[in-house]
Amino acid sequence: MTAASGELAARMADLLPSAATRSAFAQSVVTVPLNDWVDAARLARDELGCVLFDWLGAEDAGRPGSAGERHTVLLHVVDPATRDGLLLRTEVGDGEELPSVAHVWAGAAWHEREAAEMFGIALAGPQPAHLLLSETFAGHPLRKDFVLASRVVRPWPGALEPGESTAAPSRRRLAPPGVPDPSWGPRREEDPS
Repeated sequence: MTAASGELAARMADLLPSAATRSAFAQSVVTVPLNDWVDAARLARDELGCVLFDWLGAEDAGRPGSAGERHTVLLHVVDPATRDGLLLRTEVGDGEELPSVAHVWAGAAWHEREAAEMFGIALAGPQPAHLLLSETFAGHPLRKDFVLASRVVRPWPGALEPGESTAAPSRRRLAPPGVPDPSWGPRREEDPS
């Protein structure tokens, strides 16, 4: 981000006293409390001219030992006249609901639905239908406390192909790299000395 984005962040902090501004790695981030999330979005659009919605994303903000308990939600909007961006940030706990900004930027609805589905973030407002996962999928795959399905043994729910067996697959004995298979080369019994 440019120095102008720092100016946008400073103006947001002036308009919304509860906002805290932080700059790191040439980026300015405005952190707002959860109850001011929609107000900050409206101020960015109406007062700061950030009418272009860029993206909304979430991440697991878990600290060691508390994975999956808190999530960070980030919103990036742009002022098309100056091409300066503003990054808004808030944190949502397990028992809290994220207020929707879809009525401020219609494009945010898809991103909010994705965050709800992948992270399990509760949205205030209408409950969205699933976008990427089936209705029967259990869990939220982008949370740090989600156990990967490949780590849990589950029987395959579908039908087997003709000729496939339900028996455990046989595997040949593995050897470290560079060690030839014992059946390779001449055998001692067959050695003509």
